[in-house]
Amino acid sequence: MEIPVYVVDAFTTLPFRGNPAAICPLLHELSDELYQKIATEMNVSETAFVIKLNPSDDFTTGYRFRLRWFTPTNEVNLCGHATLATAAILFQDLKNVNSKLVFETKSGELCVIRQGAERFLMDFPLYPPTRKDANEFRDVIKAAVGDIPVQDVYLCSNTKKLLVRLSDTCDRSVLTNLKLDPATLMSSEKTGKVKGVILTMIGAPDCQPGYDFYSRFFSPWNGIPEDPVTGSAHTVLGSYWSEKLGKKKMLAFQCSSRGGELELEVRDDGRINIAGQTVTIMRGTITL
Repeated sequence: MEIPVYVVDAFTTLPFRGNPAAICPLLHELSDELYQKIATEMNVSETAFVIKLNPSDDFTTGYRFRLRWFTPTNEVNLCGHATLATAAILFQDLKNVNSKLVFETKSGELCVIRQGAERFLMDFPLYPPTRKDANEFRDVIKAAVGDIPVQDVYLCSNTKKLLVRLSDTCDRSVLTNLKLDPATLMSSEKTGKVKGVILTMIGAPDCQPGYDFYSRFFSPWNGIPEDPVTGSAHTVLGSYWSEKLGKKKMLAFQCSSRGGELELEVRDDGRINIAGQTVTIMRGTITL
């Protein structure tokens, strides 16, 4: 059996920046065991499997597909960068003729609209977090930021993402230079309430290119020590910062070592548009 595979850097215009995702277009479903083995072998934060829903469809003319995402250790319910990357492969490599694609996923229907040769807009759910007492998550916060002052602590119970906002007195370099130990972070939280930690701080919208906020994301519980650029985290960040800044449209930067830029628009219907660009760096075949 041969399976086509692509590696795409998402939320960037440059190779080896943004967040790499592996994409496998499939004519039919495989076993969950095989999905996981392929994702473990690819060893990027997510491997996406896009599957034809109807035998009569093809990847060029069809517009509805099933989409699943696997980390190196498990399946996840939502992944932004691998969805962006999947759409890029369908539009660019497989020459899909539609302007909009619909993916059936564990997070419901997700739409991606083509907005140019390499820019795509995703229609995602919005997940507002709830303010929490920092003492409730004292150990995980300590493991994440040490003694750096914290301004806000919020939890999104739907996605199990803990949002920790650093004090506005902190410079961006404080966030960029943080070094987390994945094992320590993972051992600090074993209740199951948290599966990912978002560290964020206010941006500098008055300076070019005018980022409204910065972030980093860590999810060792899902086999991801640090995710370079995380679309799903921005379903939480977008809600939080939209309320704090009083803005619907925002420009965000995830300042991992690879870095990536996301354009956000919080909508009145309880969803969020997340837009970005991609670069395809590998095209190949998995032989089984």
